[in-house]
Amino acid sequence: MGQDSRVSGGSRPAGPDAGAGPAGGAGRGDPAEMARVLSEVAQRTGKLLDDYIRKHASGGRAGAVADELGVAKAFMDLWAGMLANPWSVAESQARMFWDYSTLWSNTCLRMMGQAVEPVATPVKGDNRFRDEEWENYFLFDYLKQSYLIAGRSIRDAVAGVKHLPEQTRRKLGFYTRQYIDAVSPSNFVLTNPLVLRETLQSGGQNLVKGLNNLLADLEHGEGELRISMTDENAFKLGVNVATTPGKVVFQNDLAQLIQYEPLTKVVHRRPLLIMPPWINKYYILDLREKNSFIRWALEQGHTVFVVSWVNPDKQHAQKTFEDYMLEGPLALLDAIEAATGEKEVNLIGYCLGGTLLGGTLGYMAAKKDRRIASATFFVALLDFSVPGELGVFIDEAQVANLEKRMHQRGFLEGSEMASTFNLLRANDLIWSFVINNYLLGKEPFPFDLLYWNSDSTRMPARMHSFYLRNMYLKNALKDPGGITLCGVPIDLSKVDVPAYFISTVEDHIAPWKSTYRGAKVLGGGKKTRFVLGGSGHIAGVVNPPSANKYGYWTNADLPPTAEEWQDNAEWHQGSWWSDWQAWIGGLNGPERVPARRPGDGGLRVIEDAPGSYVSVRLGKSRKKHIHEK
Repeated sequence: MGQDSRVSGGSRPAGPDAGAGPAGGAGRGDPAEMARVLSEVAQRTGKLLDDYIRKHASGGRAGAVADELGVAKAFMDLWAGMLANPWSVAESQARMFWDYSTLWSNTCLRMMGQAVEPVATPVKGDNRFRDEEWENYFLFDYLKQSYLIAGRSIRDAVAGVKHLPEQTRRKLGFYTRQYIDAVSPSNFVLTNPLVLRETLQSGGQNLVKGLNNLLADLEHGEGELRISMTDENAFKLGVNVATTPGKVVFQNDLAQLIQYEPLTKVVHRRPLLIMPPWINKYYILDLREKNSFIRWALEQGHTVFVVSWVNPDKQHAQKTFEDYMLEGPLALLDAIEAATGEKEVNLIGYCLGGTLLGGTLGYMAAKKDRRIASATFFVALLDFSVPGELGVFIDEAQVANLEKRMHQRGFLEGSEMASTFNLLRANDLIWSFVINNYLLGKEPFPFDLLYWNSDSTRMPARMHSFYLRNMYLKNALKDPGGITLCGVPIDLSKVDVPAYFISTVEDHIAPWKSTYRGAKVLGGGKKTRFVLGGSGHIAGVVNPPSANKYGYWTNADLPPTAEEWQDNAEWHQGSWWSDWQAWIGGLNGPERVPARRPGDGGLRVIEDAPGSYVSVRLGKSRKKHIHEK
């Protein structure tokens, strides 16, 4: 939502400085309700303190805090750079002083009823300042602009320091943004008009309920704060998410294979296998009937199979990237042939699943195995030279520290990975929920996408170490012979199957200019089609034609650089799903065969979809509060 998009913040009349303040009166609340909530707060607090004491009773005092992320060193380098160029710092401070002087003058003019232009405005999509009081009431407008000026000045000062290593510069930019986001006036009771209004009107009950919510989230995280983003009790797999009918027809240690019931009487001869990342669960592609890519593909006449990866624990600690290839696509190609009698399959790889697809194609090219007739890459990296903001967390020191933790447990905890991804969009995925849950004292709204987002998965230690070191640190997959899988040197330039790459313009996890480089690595040449969709890593992929959102760009050529591709790309209204279907339909040809049902071929039905592997959920759902009625 842009800076001019506002929502009603109260009942008082709008105007430059209408009314005495943002509340319009205080309420006393319900004493009985307050007593109930305070009682539960006391119970939760006592239990948490008791648990903390028991956990730490045998431990001594912690030593010096380790700088595992290298943040302290990065800011020491920044400080040294600023000292080496004091004139740049002075110039930045002078600009900030001038902006503050202008803001003060404008505020005084507003108090006298004059209209003035703002000195600083929120960027498009910044929802923190939606409440109309941020604009209509001069005090909150002053706080907002003062914060935006300070944030801009800090960012400019950090960016202005020269001669820093690129990794240090990325780290400084990322953590500076985290600090600026954290100190926003929207995150505090007395400087957020919406929260202040609610506090006065409810007699402070919102803050007491918010404290109760905070304690519940600490219980949910077993002592660590896990902010609830949605009502996790509102969803159940197979009931109101992941509901497309299907059967599990094959499984091994790492994967279940789901075959879906057809929705057409005849289907394309070639089956379609979808391989999602094992960093998340597959049902992002089957959230609801109206935005399910799986259901839509069935409606287009595909026989759809989906990989449902296991949620690993310590018994999977020694599983390798090679194991994921052997027990994933290679084993499942055999299973699909047994189920349908077809040797050739169209295969989709999403994100990390696309990276595995690339490695598998390189392996199969060396083996002269042509069973993958086409490859589709959903926001997937084959060339990691532009790793996006995740690169902030990946350098030798951080990977080594992560390996130590994974070695102790045998896996990377899913909540750690989820926290990392949430930091990439902290205002949307952290601070908005701090305000809603803890300051306003409200329960999170039931939202299927956020339910999926909170349904985190672990990563086996050995596999994840290989992935981080060989893909991110060494960027070895793109180089001929850069990595070896099952004794086979992988050379992506030998892969000549038709390939479709869909990337998204706002993707911070797999930046599109990096995915474009990956498309250039493959040896298919004219057989490769690159498409750029709107929005980001999830919303840009889960974008059904019925929504008619975002649009997409196409270019039949693959020039040397992403910039050249973009300069000559053509924009289209609607969803890239339709473009993909036209592409894959042209490869499949007009031939159709009778629809195949799970269990009709050489594989027996094991259980109903969504299957047991996807149902393993980490942690426990936050309990309903006593004060809820």
